[in-house]
Amino acid sequence: MAGSKLDPIDRHILAELQADGRMTNVELAKRVGISAPPCLRRVRTLEEAGYIRGYHADIDP
Repeated sequence: MAGSKLDPIDRHILAELQADGRMTNVELAKRVGISAPPCLRRVRTLEEAGYIRGYHADIDP
């Protein structure tokens, strides 16, 4: 995926995770409109390609 363009599903996955990084893969798949196994594969591919660098919590000091 590195060096390639993201398709609309990948962009939708990134947008959903940016809005709520704590949702389950099943919920993410429902929101994106695909089944859970390919959704998880896409998320892992996005992580490996560096599009997703991690998940963190923002806290109010």
